Amino acid sequence: MSKNFAAISQSIVDAIGGAQNVAAVTHCMTRLRFVLNDESVVDAATLKAITGVMGVVRNEKQCQVIIGNNVSQAYAEVLKLLPEGFSASDDSAAPSKNKITLKRIGSGILDALIGTMSPLIPAIIGGSMVKLLAMILDMTGVFDKGASTLVILNTIGDGAFFFLPVMVAASAAVKFKTNMSLAIAIAGILVHPAFIDLMAKAAQGQKVEFIGISVTAVKYTYTVIPALCMTWLLSYIEKWVDRITPVVTKNFLKPMLIMLIAAPIAIMLIGPLGIWIGTGISAVVYTVHSYLGWLSVAIMGAAWPLLVMTGMHRVFTPTIIQTIAETGKEGMVMPSEIGANLSLGGSSLAVAWRTKNPELRQTALAAAASAIVAGISEPALYGVALRLKRPLIACLISGFICGGVAGLGGLASHSMASPGLFTSVQFFDPSNPMSIVWVVGVMVLAVVISFFTTLLLGFEDIPVETVAPKNTAPESTASAAFAVSQSAVK
Repeated sequence: MSKNFAAISQSIVDAIGGAQNVAAVTHCMTRLRFVLNDESVVDAATLKAITGVMGVVRNEKQCQVIIGNNVSQAYAEVLKLLPEGFSASDDSAAPSKNKITLKRIGSGILDALIGTMSPLIPAIIGGSMVKLLAMILDMTGVFDKGASTLVILNTIGDGAFFFLPVMVAASAAVKFKTNMSLAIAIAGILVHPAFIDLMAKAAQGQKVEFIGISVTAVKYTYTVIPALCMTWLLSYIEKWVDRITPVVTKNFLKPMLIMLIAAPIAIMLIGPLGIWIGTGISAVVYTVHSYLGWLSVAIMGAAWPLLVMTGMHRVFTPTIIQTIAETGKEGMVMPSEIGANLSLGGSSLAVAWRTKNPELRQTALAAAASAIVAGISEPALYGVALRLKRPLIACLISGFICGGVAGLGGLASHSMASPGLFTSVQFFDPSNPMSIVWVVGVMVLAVVISFFTTLLLGFEDIPVETVAPKNTAPESTASAAFAVSQSAVK
């Protein structure tokens, strides 16, 4: 892949209609996510043909451009092309005159969830891996049980989870374009020690009221949905209060009214409702798991690449985070990713082995390394599997088999880092030494099955473009063209 990100970014911005067509832009681990003013002016064919672009996903006014692991460098160059003072936030919730439909509502909810959670993933992964490190140090006896070093490490790792509502509120405030400090302050109420103690008493049966209204006992630490819903509502409360407060009192009366209106609504209505929604989603996912067992992991392993293609995989992020925070592990979605990620890596290795195209070979090798070593599968998905089609079928087959094996082995993740070679330690269970054997077996199986299945199914190789030398005779030029056409046929 070309390293000239300035040129790549310029080509991308031109293909999506120029800088004036960009309403907002952000990025996740592998994608540039544009919100456009006019989706119809996008030159999709040109965009997909840009060297360095691995794929394009379009949804409503969003245009997601898959770059790969170096997306942050392309993002930095894109920002240089946008007008000075441009807000680099993802705001796909721009006003729209289109009719409200179930599809648009679903798309809006999904976008809000992804746009809010994506910026928090590094902190969550970092925290979970630190907790995992503390667990390993405790298991190996490097430190005594209850040693202060272990306590501090666990506290460092737990910070992102315990204060997750505050982090979600800050991220959602950017997404919904509302006051971040007010969003953080209201979310902070939910994790305040005095409020936590009050909720604990309410859970034990003690009556808790606010101005005569009963308050539902809810534990907000480690949760996502309540703070997300609360901040969305705050964005409307802030606009309404701004309209009714006199100009001379805005400095003190406006924030005071917002706090007095939003905080009680969050505590008595939005918070409990958000908890019920989050609990309901988790219940559905893990009820399916309890009934189908290993088969549910197998199905998820086969479906995972398709979910990533549509962006639907992020729907599971809050459920995974909350499950790990509450139980210490997650045993359905994360284990299915082992086979899915490494299958894409193994399939890419097979493409690199078989292809005659040097550029495709380099892309496939880089994508394979990303998927197998780091667990970042999108370069392999968009740069190889989806591009050649049959390798994707091989990955779905391998993902199903390896997901089933992971389910039979009872594998569960103690972190939510993308499963790969370096992060496979998250599946090691101190109480079950055989978990090491199972996870290593699943990884080897995923690479081997996808590799040979890809070779068995075959794929249509991308022909190498041959340019004739300038001083070539007409006969030689014709021969070279004939050779190229024959190579394409083969």
